[in-house]
Amino acid sequence: MADIKYYDVILKPVVTEKSMELMGEKKYTFLVHTQATKNQVKEAVEKMFAGAKVESVHTMNLSGKTKRRGMTYGKTAKTKKAIVKLTADSADIEIFEGL
Repeated sequence: MADIKYYDVILKPVVTEKSMELMGEKKYTFLVHTQATKNQVKEAVEKMFAGAKVESVHTMNLSGKTKRRGMTYGKTAKTKKAIVKLTADSADIEIFEGL
């Protein structure tokens, strides 16, 4: 397992219609490092966002899409997505405020 620091775990938030609807249930979606575990994601969210208390983390591995340019084939990079559910008494995550 790679030695990943908490500030390297979360790459960027995912902003889609579905992820915006989940915010009402205190569920936030992030793209995370492909080698990150659920415990590392939980630690990163609690350290990076003040007042956030994580209840659960669901992760999913997304394989790269096959792309074609002319007769040449290639694949895009693999990614990992995490849906983080906060506790009821937890503070909201500020990145998503005003979206």
